Amino acid sequence: MNALTPWTPCEPPADAVELGRLGAPWGVKGWLKLIPYSADADVLLGARTWVLQPPAGRFGKGFTTFTGAVQIDVRECKAHGDGLVVRLQGLDDRDAADRLKGCSVWVSRASFPALAVDEYYWIDLIGCAVVNREGVALGTVDDLMATGATSVLVVKGQPAQPGEAASECLIPFVPVYVDAVDVAAKRIVVDWQPDY
Repeated sequence: MNALTPWTPCEPPADAVELGRLGAPWGVKGWLKLIPYSADADVLLGARTWVLQPPAGRFGKGFTTFTGAVQIDVRECKAHGDGLVVRLQGLDDRDAADRLKGCSVWVSRASFPALAVDEYYWIDLIGCAVVNREGVALGTVDDLMATGATSVLVVKGQPAQPGEAASECLIPFVPVYVDAVDVAAKRIVVDWQPDY
């Protein structure tokens, strides 16, 4: 590793989770803005090693800094204003930082901090089957929405008829509606009816 290539080519861990994207350089000493995909950035703030993937879409045009996945050490990551900034190993000037703009940031799920009882990472809830107390299948968790005080499960059901759009329901992720979460079995039991 040297100042020109501070990263190591790697195979992304099988349990890698995409948590954000590197933004524009911040300052002149190699810092970058970081755009997290979640309002809770504890994993990004705590992980000491990240896997970067080349940018996609408009950021990927003309990107030649590296190909495939690379592993890089985090020197410092901190909150700044309403976002985050990061300083990565081997990046000591604005030009070096600018060459990583748009890269996606991945962290091994094994590096996530342990949670308290009845706390869950969103990534663990996506794909869970959702059934109500009567055993009626409502669908699977397709996404979660942050609405300020609480999160909301976005549950996609099966289309009633071929060619129709899938049904969707929004269930507040609070104890009054969520009876049980079994992450290992990928199953959530709720107090909710299909016609709500």
